[in-house]
Amino acid sequence: MRIITKNSRAICLVIVLIMLMQHSRAQVIQEVQNSFKLYKQNALLEKIYVHTDKSVYLPGEILWFKVYCVDGNDHKPLNLSKVVYIEILDNSQSRIVEAKVAMKNGSGDGSLYIPVSVSNGNYKLRAYTSWMKNFGADFYFEKSITFVNPLKSPDAVAKESGAYDINFFPEGGNLVNGIKSKVAFKAVGQNGKGADLSGVVVNQKNDTVARFKSLKFGMGSFSFTPEERNFYKAIIKIDGNPPITKDIPAANGQGYVMSLADNKSGQLLVTVKDNENVGGNIYLFIHTRQTVKIAEIAGVNNGSASFSINKSDLGEGISHITVFNNAKQPVCERLYFKRPARQLLIAAGADQSQYGLRKKVTVNVEAKDPVGKAINADMSMSVYRVDSLQDIDGSNIFSYLWLNSDLKGSIESPDYYFSNVNAESDEALDNLMLTQGWRRFQWKDILENRAAAFNFLPEYTGHIITAKIVNSENSTPAKNIMTYLGIPGKRVQLYTSQSDSSGRLLYETKDFYGTGEVIAQTNELIDSTYRIDILSPFSEQYSKTGLPKFEFNSGQANALKDHSIGIQVLNIYSGNMLKRYYDPHIDSSAFYGKPFKTYKLDDFTRFTTMEEDLREYVSEDNIVKTRGYFHIKVLNNKGFLDSDPLVLLDGIPVFNMNKVFTVDPLKVRKLEVVPFRYYYGPSTEEGIFSFTTYTGDLGGVELDPRAIVVDYEGMQLSRQFYSPVYDTEARAANRLPDFRNLLYWTPSVKQHAGGDAISFYTSDEPGTYVGVIQGLTPKGEPGSGYFTFDVK
Repeated sequence: MRIITKNSRAICLVIVLIMLMQHSRAQVIQEVQNSFKLYKQNALLEKIYVHTDKSVYLPGEILWFKVYCVDGNDHKPLNLSKVVYIEILDNSQSRIVEAKVAMKNGSGDGSLYIPVSVSNGNYKLRAYTSWMKNFGADFYFEKSITFVNPLKSPDAVAKESGAYDINFFPEGGNLVNGIKSKVAFKAVGQNGKGADLSGVVVNQKNDTVARFKSLKFGMGSFSFTPEERNFYKAIIKIDGNPPITKDIPAANGQGYVMSLADNKSGQLLVTVKDNENVGGNIYLFIHTRQTVKIAEIAGVNNGSASFSINKSDLGEGISHITVFNNAKQPVCERLYFKRPARQLLIAAGADQSQYGLRKKVTVNVEAKDPVGKAINADMSMSVYRVDSLQDIDGSNIFSYLWLNSDLKGSIESPDYYFSNVNAESDEALDNLMLTQGWRRFQWKDILENRAAAFNFLPEYTGHIITAKIVNSENSTPAKNIMTYLGIPGKRVQLYTSQSDSSGRLLYETKDFYGTGEVIAQTNELIDSTYRIDILSPFSEQYSKTGLPKFEFNSGQANALKDHSIGIQVLNIYSGNMLKRYYDPHIDSSAFYGKPFKTYKLDDFTRFTTMEEDLREYVSEDNIVKTRGYFHIKVLNNKGFLDSDPLVLLDGIPVFNMNKVFTVDPLKVRKLEVVPFRYYYGPSTEEGIFSFTTYTGDLGGVELDPRAIVVDYEGMQLSRQFYSPVYDTEARAANRLPDFRNLLYWTPSVKQHAGGDAISFYTSDEPGTYVGVIQGLTPKGEPGSGYFTFDVK
């Protein structure tokens, strides 16, 4: 028999209370993890990188590019979106050029013709998918490119006015009275580059409490302890300009302060201090590109709590470190960067260091992992001349995917942080992290398990044409209205969509390339009081990232003249070669596949009317005329279908059968018949009669006047790069001038283990040339390589 004493009961009660407290503590961090994982499941992230052939262009020139689309979490090629939107914007966010680029297995390429009317200046090239529009313009790919128009005088280069954008960033997010804090700062000039500075922090009595100096790219940090009832300002000196005074962010009376220290032995120490000294628990949550890495709990003792983190537990790249209080509220957050070990190493070099004019250049390319093992990679390569106008383009896929794509705004010289691994670059990298501290979501939405609202669908099968249907009388949205969108031509391209409650229409096209007309309409016999408006698929969201000020100096005049002559010569003598396009190899069959029967009208003796041809030759119909209107009764082995079939003329629906019978049969090449009920998207059709004319121009049939006819550009046709070959003495002696400064461009160096060789020829332009190769492995390892040679 077991005797339970009062002491034993008390001990049991204490144990139970401890277990309940531990469960409660663990429950908070578990709830955060569960909410975050739920968000990740519903919010797949895409990243885009665009490799352009160079970065400075003249009017009449062609900008060549390769697009890489990857999973935002692991950087592996992502085969989700089949369309990427490319734009060039000026400083007022107006589009100069735009294109839709077809994607396959996370890769695509294209070209943009630079208009002759373009003005001198720096422009923003940006790229995004339809799915990326759900997450805001700050996550679009952006790159600064320069246009120089020799026919327009550049503005005089103004001396820096002394206007600087200077900001201060407390570590963790806030200053709190009585707690020592690190404060980072960043100063950017009008040219978009960081400004070197020095300064002091003073209180309202002008007592100096801290001194600071920028380390790199206008960034640095300092520490001080704000005191109650004091306020602080910074007095800053930049390049001998008059001192600039900026307020330091106000300190809170109560709250938390985070600090992070690297002990250089594989561990990070995160310390959290609270001036309220109320005890309790705090929670540390760390994720790397939305993958949870660490979730821990610590008690606050004497106003302080600490966490020791193994850096090996963190993912490569940028990690978000967030601290929560007992109420599940995020109270501190900062970023930490772990340099990636995963990298594609591209070894590329020309077979000679110097060449003559019109001579063959052979470039050997090898793709390897960090231990020297050959690996597969998808790469793109550009070879162009460098001079005072066009320098080496410093942007690359490695630094963009690991750094720029997860930070807000432009990052000056991102490659510096990877090519220089030392104490100074470590400190500069941490300053960069301290001046950021942003994320792709709001914690409040995550913790409340709010369902993400996605207004834009991923274009998984092809380009989605969006439209809106409204009542013609009062412009109110019309719901549940069946509509048809067709692209007239010899190939049947018809798409259907039924409007939702807001009148929105989505037409999921397939293999729609090139520029042409699209015709959107309702069934005029049923719904004749509605208007359809075709909407632009290009984003109306814009980031706040500014463009650097355009500068042109007299030392670039000769180079500009040389480039301008070269472009004019190329367009005059080789203009036709620049307008060649690859066949997209699309499926030419109609949406209904192989028809039940095809009638080629040339196989029959032609009658003078379409009615006679249909009555005499087509066995799947019965033509009747009631009250002055023709009808087609579709016949199959089970009898007649209920009503008129869907009649197409060059892919465009014609609902009034009287119009069908006005078509001259001599203009019709064939008729395809589907004599069965056909379900196509939201529509149900009582058979299909599809007429195709010889010219694809609807055979003169007049459309319903309420139908919307607009010029619309589908996905861009892929232009062939022109690279002349001088493989014989006769070709090399050709007197046609060759002033190309872009010798070679290819978007598809499909590198297989073992290396590859690429050949091209020099032009009549001497100088120093650089080859730039960018690439990505199937496992998501980015890399780039460079080589140079001279032409004399």
